[in-house]
Amino acid sequence: MQTILIVDDEFGLAETMGDVLSTMGYAVTTAVNGKLALASLRETRPDVILLDMMMPVMSGPEMLTALRADEAYRDIPVILMSAIAPEAIIKDLRPMITEFLQKPFTFEQLTAALHKSLAA
Repeated sequence: MQTILIVDDEFGLAETMGDVLSTMGYAVTTAVNGKLALASLRETRPDVILLDMMMPVMSGPEMLTALRADEAYRDIPVILMSAIAPEAIIKDLRPMITEFLQKPFTFEQLTAALHKSLAA
């Protein structure tokens, strides 16, 4: 069973994505910020990370930078999600992410991004 880590401070969205992905057969873990997500990696290594851009404590870009700096986790595919990310920021982060999802997105878009990321 493949594991997905959802890192998003929007509890309702994270819960909904988690429920849908669980029914699709994925094991799902969640974290409300990048700091908690990095700590959770010690317990469970996900096959892909769904990472929100803007969060308290540690933002998506901060977590992404820390993740890519750690040899143990730098190869985990990351799908970055954001409602208001400027293209300039996304352009700078592109080399570190597998996919980008503009919020709001459909579950078809989410599923397509997951399949692409898991195949990478």
